[in-house]
Amino acid sequence: MGIYEKYVLPRFINCACSTKPMMKQREKVVPHAEGCVLEIGIGTGLNLPYYDPAKVDKVIGLDPSEESWKLAGERASGLDFDVEFIGLPGEEIPLDDAAVDTVLVTYSLCTIPDPVAALKGMARVLKPGGKLIFCEHGKAPDASVQRWQERVNPMWRAIAGGCNLNRDIPALLAQGGLSISGMETSYIPGTPRIAGYNYWGSANIA
Repeated sequence: MGIYEKYVLPRFINCACSTKPMMKQREKVVPHAEGCVLEIGIGTGLNLPYYDPAKVDKVIGLDPSEESWKLAGERASGLDFDVEFIGLPGEEIPLDDAAVDTVLVTYSLCTIPDPVAALKGMARVLKPGGKLIFCEHGKAPDASVQRWQERVNPMWRAIAGGCNLNRDIPALLAQGGLSISGMETSYIPGTPRIAGYNYWGSANIA
């Protein structure tokens, strides 16, 4: 891992993912998490202030970046629930089957190299009756925006840590064995349209 990936990229992503419109999106979805929560791609902990401590027992934050963990650890101090950080030693989430009540994934499916395999892993660790809460940017509905997403995506992916602009989030959820129980979509304000079409809602094991 080079200096950019280890030190610069986590801070770049922290800034890019903490804009006011994106934080507003987090504020919409994170409070719905409950019980034992697995947060995929916890990064620098931008979601931590929005958990409802009356509903959450513990948050297990999964992220491959140790540098991001350090930044997240600062946000985790003083919370009214436990936060545990775990790495990703292989392709499989290092938790038992049916281990968590909620899986939370925000602005991470765009970057995961094999999102379908990852979603199948998220479904595996969910308890029966558990839910996956998501908020992601992805493929826009407008053909003109889609064309620009396709054009820009290779360069964007190279500088933004593997982030893709054009992933079809509902299709990925279905391929990962999940059934959407509720979803909203919109371009979020103050964000370039190629990166600003958001999908958010919840899903259950299909």
